[in-house]
Amino acid sequence: MAYQYLRFFREIGIDDLPSVGGKNASLGEMYQKLSSQGVRVPNGFAITAEAYRATLDAAGAWDALHACLDGLDPDDVDALARAGARAREIVYAAPLPAPLQEEILAAYRELQREYGDTLSLAVRSSATAEDLPTASFAGQQETYLNIRGDAELLDACRRCFASLFTDRAIHYRAEQGFDHFHVALSVGVMKMVRSDLASSGVMFSLDTETGFRDVVFITAAWGLGENVVQGAVNPDEFYVFKPTFRQGKRVVLRRLLGSKKLKMVYADDGDRHTTRNIDTSPEEQERFCLDDADVLQLAEYAMIIEEHYSKHVGESRPMDMEWAKDGLDGQLYLVQARPETVASQQKGQVLEEYRLQSRPEKVVVEGRAVGGKIATGRVRVFRDIREIDTFRHGDVLVADNTTPDWEPIMKEAAAIVTNRGGRTCHAAIIARELGIPAVVGAAGATELLHDGDEVTISCAEGDVGRVYAGRQDFEVRRTDLAHLPRPSTQIMINLGDPDLAFQIRNLPNDGVGLARMEFIIGNYIKAHPMALLHPEKVEDARERDAVQRLLRGFGSGEDFFIQRLSEGIGTIAAAFYPKPVVVRMSDFKSNEYAALLGGRGFEPHEENPMLGFRGASRYAHPAYAEGFRLECMAMRRVREDMGLVNVILMLPFVRRLEEADAVLARMAEYGLRRGENGLQVYAMCEVPSNVILVDEFARRFDGFSIGSNDLTQLTLGVDRDSEIVAFDYDERDAAVRAMIRLAVEGCRRNGIHSGLCGQAPSDYPEIAEYLVQIGIESMSLNPDTVLTTTLHVLEVEKKLGRSGPAPRS
Repeated sequence: MAYQYLRFFREIGIDDLPSVGGKNASLGEMYQKLSSQGVRVPNGFAITAEAYRATLDAAGAWDALHACLDGLDPDDVDALARAGARAREIVYAAPLPAPLQEEILAAYRELQREYGDTLSLAVRSSATAEDLPTASFAGQQETYLNIRGDAELLDACRRCFASLFTDRAIHYRAEQGFDHFHVALSVGVMKMVRSDLASSGVMFSLDTETGFRDVVFITAAWGLGENVVQGAVNPDEFYVFKPTFRQGKRVVLRRLLGSKKLKMVYADDGDRHTTRNIDTSPEEQERFCLDDADVLQLAEYAMIIEEHYSKHVGESRPMDMEWAKDGLDGQLYLVQARPETVASQQKGQVLEEYRLQSRPEKVVVEGRAVGGKIATGRVRVFRDIREIDTFRHGDVLVADNTTPDWEPIMKEAAAIVTNRGGRTCHAAIIARELGIPAVVGAAGATELLHDGDEVTISCAEGDVGRVYAGRQDFEVRRTDLAHLPRPSTQIMINLGDPDLAFQIRNLPNDGVGLARMEFIIGNYIKAHPMALLHPEKVEDARERDAVQRLLRGFGSGEDFFIQRLSEGIGTIAAAFYPKPVVVRMSDFKSNEYAALLGGRGFEPHEENPMLGFRGASRYAHPAYAEGFRLECMAMRRVREDMGLVNVILMLPFVRRLEEADAVLARMAEYGLRRGENGLQVYAMCEVPSNVILVDEFARRFDGFSIGSNDLTQLTLGVDRDSEIVAFDYDERDAAVRAMIRLAVEGCRRNGIHSGLCGQAPSDYPEIAEYLVQIGIESMSLNPDTVLTTTLHVLEVEKKLGRSGPAPRS
C-alpha cells in the first residue's frame, strides 16, 4: 500500500526531520543504517507532520489556536495554564481525517503481521523542532505505552497531537525562540519492547556531569524506562571506558548500585491498556539489573551511534540514548537517540571551581550530585502543580521528583533537591540546562527539609551532593586556561576519590602522582581484606553479619575486593589516561586496618603504629600476604583486563633492600613483574635508609616519590601525630631539605624518576621553589593548590631562565 500520511522507519533518515520530527528521523536513521552493525531498533512507522497539519486544516482549528496563544506571556503561570488547556482541547477535538485513519490502521496491520497479534505499541510524539544539537526539547510532548487495538491507537495519536501544547512545551518553545505555529508534530508508532519483564534506561556517550568524552555512561532500572526518564527511581549506573574498549578490553570500568524501589509494568484498566508502578522486591533492589555482557553491548551500541552521527555532521557529536531490554527475546533495543545538548555544548577554557569556605557540621540530606556548583536559598517543598504560584525566584525547589510541567518554576530555582531520581532523570537534565546544582535521589528530602529553611546545596564534592543547614560561605574561582603555559617541572595531582576523578582531570596537570589505595579500601570496600577472605574468623557477630551482607551477589570475598578496588583505581586511571597514574599500594597503619570492618582480629596492638607494621613490611608477611595478593590481583586487572597500562605501582615505607627484593618477587608471582607489559614500579622515599642507599634502591625501582611527611618525621625524630613536639616538625628544616636534595641527585645520577608527593609544596611556596631549584622532575599536589602552585613554579622557572615545558607524554 502506498501511504500519503505516514512512512515506515525503513524509509526515513536523519534528513527527514522537517517531516517526521527529530525522534522519528533518528529512529529511521538507526533502523536503516545501523542494523547491519548490530544495533537493534524496533520496527515502526511515523505519522508525518503533514498529517498533523491536515488534521487541523480539516477541523478549521488554526484561528482558535492563534486566539489563545498569540501574545501569551509564558512566564505568567496562570495564563499559561489556561492557554495550554484550551490549546490541547482544540487539537484533541479535531477528528483524524478518514484517509489518515485508514492509513494508520493499515500500517498497524503490517506490524501485526511482523510481530504477531499480541503486539503492543509505544506511541510517541516527535516534534519537528526537537533533538537539535543545541536544544533537545526532551520530555516536552507525551508518550503512550502498552497501546493495543484500533481505538486505543487512534486515540493515542490524537493525544500526541494535542501534547504539542502542553504547558511545558509552550514555555520551552518561547524560551528557545521557536514559533508555536512553525513547529509541527509527527507521531511515532513502534513495537513496544517488553522491558516490563526486564530492564531499561538511558545512556550517554559522555559523562553528563563533567563532559568527559572518553566514557559511556549507562543508567538502568527494572521495568519500563519511563521511571528512569522521569526520575521516579534511583537507577543503577555503569561506566565503560571507550579508548581501551576499542582496543579489545571489554570490561566495565565502574558500577554503582541504585535502590530501584519501583518498576513500571503493563496493566489492564477495564477496556484500556495502560501501565502502573509496583514495588520491587528486596532481592531486585540489592542486585544490578544488567549483567556485564549487557552493559558492554549497550556501550558498543553507544559508540557505533556516536560515530555514525559524528560522521554525518562532520564533528564530534556526543549522544543521549534510551534503551530497553525485552524480557521475552532477551535482546537489547535502542528506542531513541538524540544529540546531547548540555555537557557537549560547554565552550571555552575557563575553569570554574566552587568551594565551601569551611566544612559545615550538619548535613541534612545527601544524594547524587548534578553539576559542580554550590548554591544557597530558602527551601520550598513543592508537591503539586497547583502550588506553582507560591514559588519565588531564588528558592530551593524540594520535591519527590519533578515532571516537565514544573519547568516554568524550575528556571526560577537556585537549586533542586529530589527524593528520587538518578543523574539522567528529568530534574537532572533540566538542572544541567539551567546551570544550577541539583541533588537527586536524596531519600527523605521532603520530610527532612521544611518550607523556609535556609540551606546550602553543594555539588562540588564529587558524586555525592549534600544539603547543609544554613547559608554557608563559599567561593567561586575562575581561571582562564586557554593561555596558561605549562612549567618544565611536572605538576601532578594527589587523588584517592574516584568520585572526583572526571572533575579533577580538568585541572592543568601531568597525571596523578599519588593515587591513595587506602582511600578506596576505606570508603568503597570498608572491610579488612582478611575479613573478606575469612568471614568465619570475624569474632564479633554483628561485624561478621555486616561482612557477609557486603558479599551478597559475589562469588567470594576475593571477587568483591578485586572488583571494587580495580574499578576505583580504574576510574582514576581512565580519567587521566594516557598520562601516568602512580598508585600507592595500601599504606594503612595497624590501628587503621583494625578500624575496618572485621579488622580487629587480624591486627596486632601497637604502641606506635606510625613506625610499626606498615607499608612493604606487611606485604610479604604471613599475617597479610593474602591481603597483598588481592591488591596485586586488582592492579593486574586494571592494567591487563581494563587495559589501563598508564598505572604505575608504588611501594610505601620500604625500609630495607631485602624487603624490597622480597616484595618485588612476590609481586612477580602475582603477575606484576617489573618491566613486563611496560610495568613501572616506584618506591616512596620516606625512610632515611632510602636516601643513604639511594644507588642500591635505584637499581630495584623506576622512580622515587619523596614522601615529605614521613621523611621529615624520621629525619628529625619527631612523631608527626604528637601535638607536644609539633614545634619541632618542619618540612623546611635544613636537614630535611638536604635529604630531599640527596634523593633527587641520586635519582638523576641513576636515571630514574624523581618526584615529591607530600604536603610541603602545597603548604609552603618556598619548598616548591626549592624543589624547582634542585631540579626535581615532578611534584604532586592536592587539587586545591594545583593552580596556585603552577603559577608559582612558572615564576621560579622564569627567574632560573628555564624556557618552555619539558616533553609531555
